[in-house]
Amino acid sequence: MIKKILVANRGEIAVRVMRSCREMGILSVAIFSEADRSSMHVRYADEAYYVGPSPSNESYLKMDKILEIALISKADAIHPGYGFLSENTDFARLVASNGLIFIGPSPEAISSMGDKVTARKLMEASGVPVVPGTKKSIQNTEELHQIAHNIGYPIMIKASAGGGGKGMRLVKNEEELESSYNMAKSEARSSFGDDTIYIEKYIESPHHIEFQVLADQHGNTIHLFERECSVQRRHQKVVEETPSPHMTPELRNQMGEYAIKAAQSVNYVGAGTIEFLVDDKRNFYFLEMNTRLQVEHPITERITGVDLVKEQIKIASGEPLTYMQNDISMHGHSIECRIYAEDPQNNFMPNPGLIRHISEPLGLGVRTDGYVYEGYEIPMHYDPMISKLIIWAKTRVEAIERMKRALYEYKITGVKTSIPFLEKIMDTPDFVEGRYNTHFIEKNTKYLELNEPCELECQDIAMFVTYLDFIKSQESQVQDNVTNKPSPWKEFGKKRNLLRL
Repeated sequence: MIKKILVANRGEIAVRVMRSCREMGILSVAIFSEADRSSMHVRYADEAYYVGPSPSNESYLKMDKILEIALISKADAIHPGYGFLSENTDFARLVASNGLIFIGPSPEAISSMGDKVTARKLMEASGVPVVPGTKKSIQNTEELHQIAHNIGYPIMIKASAGGGGKGMRLVKNEEELESSYNMAKSEARSSFGDDTIYIEKYIESPHHIEFQVLADQHGNTIHLFERECSVQRRHQKVVEETPSPHMTPELRNQMGEYAIKAAQSVNYVGAGTIEFLVDDKRNFYFLEMNTRLQVEHPITERITGVDLVKEQIKIASGEPLTYMQNDISMHGHSIECRIYAEDPQNNFMPNPGLIRHISEPLGLGVRTDGYVYEGYEIPMHYDPMISKLIIWAKTRVEAIERMKRALYEYKITGVKTSIPFLEKIMDTPDFVEGRYNTHFIEKNTKYLELNEPCELECQDIAMFVTYLDFIKSQESQVQDNVTNKPSPWKEFGKKRNLLRL
């Protein structure tokens, strides 16, 4: 039995894992950098240990230090969350060699699927459809030109060890080829320490659809249906939903079977995601496997009722899967919006700073996975995502309306956030009608512009003026005036509605 888990991560995913631990009666151990001393995951955990200075390469990526803390705290297992060391083969081996349980797949599975070239070969050998492309890394520019010519433009240059859109370049013609290749190699080297590059045929108008899989140590593998992840900006997912509006029951069954086959090809154990590209004619191709929990896992939990973190822990403990394939069914529709501390009117620049006020949405079918609170200062050293807003409803139409309501209720002041941009997405006809692909944001750039008169600034000013008015009312202590005065929050709501007209 696992009795204590060290969570080798920070922010919302650390809190998310710890919540499942608490429900299972398992103690949780947090690690924190200098910048994260007051972070929510530190407050929530049963124990917390300083791991190093603020930069992640001096704290959350320090494998030896994390192992030292795990042993000192007498943890039984380590959960890596996502990002940082979650897909690091060396870390998984180090955990096991120190007699601890790594809550994730084997180092061999991470290595096989982490290298995109190796993964492509494995999928082809297993009969899983793959995008036409190279079967080995590109060695020189002469080979680069020859292969690009044989595949035909447009092509995608990708880092073999890549992820999150890094080390990736779309090349539309030969003139762009060498410069794109050099930039991709350089970015891959700085981001992953590995500049191995390969080429794929670029699929026009693709849908990015992924399947959640679970596999235990006893040979059982299941899938938990798909997630539509095509709303992307710079190859980073912004909004996800399930079921996919592009999916048919026949395609779902077929892709689900291939997702299971892909996981079984590397003897996968744990929670993972098989990602596919699907064209407009519903031809699908293996893209990659993420050998960890995904950011968007809550929408799968919401439509299936399965706690994926609990399943990860049970699998790591050696238990068989709680569910078989026939036990899994979809109920309703779920959408997730990623909330970033960034400025939509300034090319989405990160906007760290002090949270002066936060009011999270509530009500039926609303879930917020976050880690910030009023008075917390968002550090500049990490990814700007501060929370995930997850909605469930009986139908897709109702889910969109509920998401719009929840975004309207979500109030954060002190920093700029992506909430106004997400509100725009929920109103965009292409999204509402479910006819979108990975070009959605590019295609709807004009519609998504925050160009109403002072849209963001006026909201901040209105909130500020309302607050000053409230303070003044308190200080005056003139009860008669206060009684007859309309609510300042109602006044703010009226002003905000006028901005929408």
